Amino acid sequence: MGVLKRFEQRLEGLVNGTFAKVFKSEVQPVEIAGALQRECDNNATIWNRDRTVVPNDFIVELSTPDYERLSPYSGQLGEELSGMVRDYAKQQRYTFMGTIKVHLEKADDLDTGLYRVRSRTLASSSSQEQPGQAAAAQRTATAPRGGQPGGGHVGPPPMPSSPPPGSPQPMPRPAPPGTGAQPYAQTRRWIEINGTRHQISRPTLVMGRSTDADVRIDDPGVSRRHCEIRVGTPPTIQDLGSTNGIVVDGQHTTRANLRDGSRIVVGSTTIVYRQAEG
Repeated sequence: MGVLKRFEQRLEGLVNGTFAKVFKSEVQPVEIAGALQRECDNNATIWNRDRTVVPNDFIVELSTPDYERLSPYSGQLGEELSGMVRDYAKQQRYTFMGTIKVHLEKADDLDTGLYRVRSRTLASSSSQEQPGQAAAAQRTATAPRGGQPGGGHVGPPPMPSSPPPGSPQPMPRPAPPGTGAQPYAQTRRWIEINGTRHQISRPTLVMGRSTDADVRIDDPGVSRRHCEIRVGTPPTIQDLGSTNGIVVDGQHTTRANLRDGSRIVVGSTTIVYRQAEG
């Protein structure tokens, strides 16, 4: 069962149906929950092979009418939304630097049915990260009912490592004599799905739920032949007429250019495109 479905079922049993009455407002809790999931996807930062960090502090801004309806239940709703974020992060293998918190705030510039999500990465006092890594990454997104927040600044970057003094430096590999530019040979490309690497060794890579796809994604929200990565200058991703479409770096699209670190969302699965010289 999906994270959002479990979240909806938990809400049904709260406060003897009070939530069912108050949530006839324009903004529904499941919409907020979906926006928080997208906020995690859009701001996930790969620190190393085993750790992808996402925001843990969320502020949901609502119009005055929606806020007045929901604010009396903000405590319970915040706890349920925090639990949903925790469940989704576990499913996607995301990690946090601190306690997950979701707050509701009133925004006078929003009309009924509009909401805005802001997020940041805050390290708790017990975090083992360095103080410089506790800086918050903030972004703002406005979305209509059922809409998508836009892309924004991503959280703290991974700390680069330097070789010890006096260590030998790698020598560049010379190109074979008599050959021209070989972009496919010089650039390594791969995708990462749930911590697993899939090399891109051909001009095209088809992803989908079918066993005939080059990379099979076991996700009910993914079509049999969902999308295709095409190697070129620049590399691109193309939707193949899927049911649910693709989201690239926070934007719904049918075709987009890719860069190192581009995040592709299909169904409830996040794919990271990577490339490196050498």
